Amino acid sequence: MPWRKLGRIFEPGGGFGFIRSYAQVPTALVFSDRIRVYFATRPRPGLSLPTFVDLDRNDISKIISVCDRPILNLGAPGTFDADGVMPSCAIRHGDRILLYYSGWCKLGGAAPYNNATGVAASDDGGTTFTRLFQGPILDRSPEEPWSATSPTVIHDGARWHMWYSSGTAWVEIDGKFEHEYILKHATSEDGIAWARSAKGVVPLLHPHESQTRPTILRDDAGWRMWFSFRGSHGFRTSGETYRLGHARSSNLIDWTRCDLEAGIDVSSEGWDSQMICYPDVIVLDRHAVMFFNGNNFGTTGFGAAVLEPD
Repeated sequence: MPWRKLGRIFEPGGGFGFIRSYAQVPTALVFSDRIRVYFATRPRPGLSLPTFVDLDRNDISKIISVCDRPILNLGAPGTFDADGVMPSCAIRHGDRILLYYSGWCKLGGAAPYNNATGVAASDDGGTTFTRLFQGPILDRSPEEPWSATSPTVIHDGARWHMWYSSGTAWVEIDGKFEHEYILKHATSEDGIAWARSAKGVVPLLHPHESQTRPTILRDDAGWRMWFSFRGSHGFRTSGETYRLGHARSSNLIDWTRCDLEAGIDVSSEGWDSQMICYPDVIVLDRHAVMFFNGNNFGTTGFGAAVLEPD
């Protein structure tokens, strides 16, 4: 089933207050009258903060409003999110909305940063969020020493599931250290304390492939996953730039990679002609809708697509 692109929905910059550049990692939440899309913007180079736009539920190409302030500020000095906050998954739990996010902490060595996963909660309908903890709920560990970030979370009955990006190395390429990572799985009884699996979720196409930002959809045949993958050479504007991979599962544990079923790729020209990445799939009135970034990791904004039936 192919995705029908609806074009670019939101482009940052120009008249949106602190939203100077980037609308990175679109993270959607369905309301009765609107679709709220959280994303990370950069009020200045090197600083990511989360905010959102509201889209008309009946016409998601129509922007209702733009939040021109951060919904969650940086963490305290020295914490895992002191230098950047990027949303990754918004989920309802009881009367609250939980926001799972990636925190950034800059380093002074060869590797420029490390990442971990935090969680914040909203009691005002998803307009502002407060950290549940100053520290991460998923951090580097003895088995995962580099990073644990960019999660998607679902609550399937009594168990919570998380798929996230786990760092595997920093490799030096053309005099610059680049991060590599794969997808892993964790489970929880409360959405806070997580038990991790040691193995990767989907096989790599080659040893230096990186995988991140998965999104999960249930259909009649089981479960489907879309995710971002790239190489480690020339991946910023050309060469091994991000594309969307695809996998299937019947039990949320074992996944079969089948990228040809992703149903979406870069466009022949325009804002998403070099790169497509960071997908987020929601179900809207029985139709699957994907929000995604294009060129340069979201500098050009985010777009949307609708899954077409066979």
